[in-house]
Amino acid sequence: MPKRTLPLLLLVFVVTGTLWAADDPFIGKWKLNPSKSQLTDQMKVASTGPNRYAFDFGGGDAETILVDGTDQPGLFGTTLAVSAESPDTWKVVRKKDGRVLLTGIWKLSADGKTLTDTFRANRPDGSISSLDYVYTRTAGTSGFPGTWESTTEKVNSTYEFQIQPWEGDGLSFVNPAQQSTKKMKFDGKDYPIEGPDLPPGFVSSGRRVDERTLETTDKIQGKVRDVQQIKLSPDGKTLIMSVQPVGRSKPNILVFDRE
Repeated sequence: MPKRTLPLLLLVFVVTGTLWAADDPFIGKWKLNPSKSQLTDQMKVASTGPNRYAFDFGGGDAETILVDGTDQPGLFGTTLAVSAESPDTWKVVRKKDGRVLLTGIWKLSADGKTLTDTFRANRPDGSISSLDYVYTRTAGTSGFPGTWESTTEKVNSTYEFQIQPWEGDGLSFVNPAQQSTKKMKFDGKDYPIEGPDLPPGFVSSGRRVDERTLETTDKIQGKVRDVQQIKLSPDGKTLIMSVQPVGRSKPNILVFDRE
């Protein structure tokens, strides 16, 4: 669920390579630049029965629930609740262990061709990540069922993370807001990401393309979720991360400035 689990996307910073960590130009503190970043998204909603819908937020894993506002089993140990606030407004809430991870308020336009999503994610440290999406219908005719692709992605919040040396030739990626840490060597093996809101079996592997370009592959329970490419600017002051989710035509672009 790429966008619905946007916090997962924002905490995955995998770096691979052959240089010793002490000499690695990626080490340092980095801060997201919202004005230069661009997030895209696609989601599918299908009617499967009276008041019952299948929600596919990416990756081909659909969650089928009743739209009645109750918490129902979702992916990766979470619950999903969707309530119809009015004929043109739905509220989407995902929880883990009873704690709200994210909330989305969906609103249809009068002609049914556009859907806006006011998306808020609760970080483990108590802060909130906010995004405003505007989707255009690419399939379906009316109501919420259909295929929706984002056309406007306004990033309203920022966050920081650190890249530190780990065990000589490895790197550690620390995201204080998400309370997540990834420690990784550069041997092509899968390494787990540690954090309270991560799904089980969330791992990543990768390689160093060249001195300033990294490529990684993320998996959840053995299934590839996305491929990332991270480029360091010639002056070493900017990181540009391109994240290509499986099944998507466009990548997410995240730009970070060195602090």
